Amino acid sequence: LLESYLHDGSLTVERMGRGFAWLDTGTHASLLDAGNFVRTLENRQGLQTGCPEEIAFEAGWISFDQLRARAAKFAKNDYGKYLMGMIPTE
Repeated sequence: LLESYLHDGSLTVERMGRGFAWLDTGTHASLLDAGNFVRTLENRQGLQTGCPEEIAFEAGWISFDQLRARAAKFAKNDYGKYLMGMIPTE
């Protein structure tokens, strides 16, 4: 696939800076390694990886009320608790 993009001139390269990680998931073992890496990162930093609600909220695309509604939808799991933790208590 990359060769075809290169051949037709549509392949671009972006340099990833600090804070990015490329995780190969082409085999069962590497997929497991990637999952373990993400789990460790989230546990150690207390942040969620790939949290669309957090991105939308920080960009101003959703309100506190919309964030609260999404958090309530996932209230029984750690993801919902993470979202609730983003909402300041009055």
